[in-house]
Amino acid sequence: MTTAIDDRPTKPAIVRGLKRRCPNCGEGHIFDGYLKVVDSCPVCQEDLHHHRADDGPAYLTILIVAHILGFAMHIAFVHLRPDPLVLASVLAVLCVALSLYLLPRLKGMIVAIQWARRMHGFGGNNS
Repeated sequence: MTTAIDDRPTKPAIVRGLKRRCPNCGEGHIFDGYLKVVDSCPVCQEDLHHHRADDGPAYLTILIVAHILGFAMHIAFVHLRPDPLVLASVLAVLCVALSLYLLPRLKGMIVAIQWARRMHGFGGNNS
């Protein structure tokens, strides 16, 4: 049964969150700085301070980076046989770069999912 309250499609909100944009309008920036979520969208004034992203983005970042680099380490070691110090150095740089790239995008995605599903105060009622 669909009600009038189910007017927030999740997929477009996720895409907007991954782009670090407001899940409502897709225009305003969701972050003030690197990871601090703004209290409200500067374009549509949607309240975003309700979010409870907590440790979710960090866990997802670790999960994704570990799988990518684990696969890369296996392929590099089996096929290329680089010096261990070179392999460790390259993978360390890739790990940091990929983590810094993914973390704000995954946090935006989690905030957008919470917004779309009306979780943690995003539903309009103050409970």
